[in-house]
Amino acid sequence: MSAIRKREWISPRGEPKTAWLVDYRDNMGKRRAKQFTRKKDAEAWLVSAAWQVKQGTHTADSQSITVAQAADLWITQSEANGLEWSTIKQYRELARLHIVPLMGHHKLSRVTRPTVESYRDALVATRSLAMSEKAVRALSSIFSEAQRRGLIAQNVASGIKVGGKGRHKGKIEIPTRNELRALLDACDTKQKPFIMTAIMTGMRSSELRGLRWQDIDFDGRRVIVVERADQRCKIGDLKSAAAYRSIPIPPALIAVLKEWKLASVRHKSDLVFASAKGTARGHHNLIRDLYNPIQVKAGITRPAFDKTGQPKIDKNGERVLKGKYGLHALRHAAASGWIAQKVDLKRLQTWIGHKSIQITLDTYGHLIEDKELDAAIAEASQSYLLG
Repeated sequence: MSAIRKREWISPRGEPKTAWLVDYRDNMGKRRAKQFTRKKDAEAWLVSAAWQVKQGTHTADSQSITVAQAADLWITQSEANGLEWSTIKQYRELARLHIVPLMGHHKLSRVTRPTVESYRDALVATRSLAMSEKAVRALSSIFSEAQRRGLIAQNVASGIKVGGKGRHKGKIEIPTRNELRALLDACDTKQKPFIMTAIMTGMRSSELRGLRWQDIDFDGRRVIVVERADQRCKIGDLKSAAAYRSIPIPPALIAVLKEWKLASVRHKSDLVFASAKGTARGHHNLIRDLYNPIQVKAGITRPAFDKTGQPKIDKNGERVLKGKYGLHALRHAAASGWIAQKVDLKRLQTWIGHKSIQITLDTYGHLIEDKELDAAIAEASQSYLLG
């Protein structure tokens, strides 16, 4: 049973006070109460709460924690699940910078779908679309963990998107064949093995930095991807089962790697692209000290800007240039080369290391075309439909 009753009393200052008390039972049959200043607010809340109790989705305010507290539980559980350091670091930053400042004070029981949609709108107005999307996904994960713990009955952030599907997703940048040749021409003998391996295998930065000599099968002309170096340069397991793969390599790369194996210093770590100390190289150091300088030398550049969006100027008054592409662009180059040779989708998915073929299609689908076959299909369709 539930009821609304009027409550009257005299405040410590001697002023008459009135409130409306909702008396009800929650999902577990426990008696609860909630107070309102106006009767119509109490009535509206009771209608909603009664429906939630019936659906098993009601959480009493007194039993609820805040979004900030739920975020802490989410991060703690992620650590207990053994997620890697870089992932936990990203979760902490998302919570600290983009979730708690805007949503942290809300009690979970009072967060509704319109509340989350307002939060999304506030994010988009103050953050990039990419960051807004990450924050909304993180909030949904926080609510999922809270739901798993029985702290809320439903995840009201589930399914909420930032903008239309694919609307803000930038088209991947792929270096041209001329640019790839210029990049290799600009390399010295120590730089070429890394850059050429990246171009020919499509391996991720972490996988290249964790590659060992024992994982290069020269006779079988293959690279076996079994380990990676994380942000702290620690060698460990790959992120997913799909990342474990065997990638075919061409004769030219085999020749370059054989020369590099003879010329390079062998370390106990057996890493192909080790630092001077024999450890895995850091991603940012690799970009700064190797990849960007090669691009600049090759003339593959774009202007550099400071934090205010102004062009950077060197001491001679010249505009500062930086590398045009991120290292991931070489991964896209490898995929585009395989697609140009009409590799089937399943091989492409396997060699590139995607979890699903849908990811492969979403990323490279626009490259998969055959104009001659398309024309033949159109002509055959005409004959079938029109005779």
